[in-house]
Order: sequence, then C-alpha cells, then structure tokens
Amino acid sequence: MISYVETAIFFVLALVALGLEAWALLDCVRHKSAAFEATGKRTKTFWLALTAGATLIGVISLFSSGGIFGTLGLFGLAAVVAASVYLADVRPAVKDAGRGGSRPYGW
Repeated sequence: MISYVETAIFFVLALVALGLEAWALLDCVRHKSAAFEATGKRTKTFWLALTAGATLIGVISLFSSGGIFGTLGLFGLAAVVAASVYLADVRPAVKDAGRGGSRPYGW
C-alpha cells in the first residue's frame, strides 16, 4: 500500500518538475537573443541548451520506472534548479529588456 502512494507522489513531483522545465524552455525560445546580451546574462544558446537538457532529464525521469535511471536523483534535482534559476533570474531581466522599459525603482 505504501509503495503505491510513494510511486504516486514521485510521479506527481516528476510531472510538476517537467512542467517547470518545459515552461523555462518555451520561454527561452520565445525571447530574442539580443535581449539576453543586453541584460548581461549568458547567451541565448547557453540557456537553450541548459533548459533543453533539463527538460530532457525531466522527460526521462517522468517515464522511467526504476532501472538505471530511476528518478534520476541528483540529475533531476539539478534540472529543476537550472529551470528555476532561468525562471527566477534570467526571465525577468530578459522580459524587461524585450519591452525596452525602465527597471523598477530607478535601477
């Protein structure tokens, strides 16, 4: 009984992680490469590779059932962290640069 609950919880967590990683990838694709350079962040190619790799790890983690991949443990955690860094740090800066607006509080 506990095994089924544990499996269901891991599946839901993997699904949420995959959604986060896919959101980061799709958002990265949407922005122009000049916006990345204007904000002083890494290049668009770097973030595309990072978020695409994170999404691939998320897909493998979601559809794997034990074996050598398992839940991918540390790799899955690194994928979620990479997507989260993009969404929390890079996305707001690139979004503001794409609009051409001023930064809040006069920065």
